[in-house]
Amino acid sequence: MNGPEGRGAAEIAIAATETLHQGWMRVRRVTVLLSDGVRLTREVEDHGEAACVLPYDAGRKTALLVRQFRLPPFLVDRTAATLEAIAGIVEIGSSEACARREAQEEAGVRLGDLEKVATAWSTPGMSTERVHLFLARYRREDRVGAGGGLDSEAERITVVEMPLVELAAAAAAGGIDDLKTLALVQALMLRHPELFGGHNL
Repeated sequence: MNGPEGRGAAEIAIAATETLHQGWMRVRRVTVLLSDGVRLTREVEDHGEAACVLPYDAGRKTALLVRQFRLPPFLVDRTAATLEAIAGIVEIGSSEACARREAQEEAGVRLGDLEKVATAWSTPGMSTERVHLFLARYRREDRVGAGGGLDSEAERITVVEMPLVELAAAAAAGGIDDLKTLALVQALMLRHPELFGGHNL
């Protein structure tokens, strides 16, 4: 069986849950009793689901990404900014609505149809976050604003329009250090190799 029951979920019981922090995200300490009787306690980061979209222009063979400051990478190795596909937390509405809203806020692009790639756990060992991954076509006339993100959230986003061949080369050379972005670039190459001259990663 592929469902939760097939993995013994019915035999696992939550014994205790304690909220350690409640802010932009919640951190909980959770204790479970496993099917073999082992008692396991872990801290879990919980902020809900997210949506991520990589817009691409099939005619001009470009993609829209964003570059922004991220504190965790800065803490680890002083990375000043990361190049990423557009993303945001699903606070209200559907993941599709979130992807469209974030695309307009962050990159100033209006998106129509979305192509679903996957829904995947981002860090299943420590976080409840599941990311809905999309591809979406855009045209030059769909860029209806400057983007840059919300001033109220101090996002200070730089919009990057990049040729697809350069994006593929960066992925092949290990130059994309954001996992969701790498997954979407690879998905785009697999689904639409004609945009890259027929070459695969």
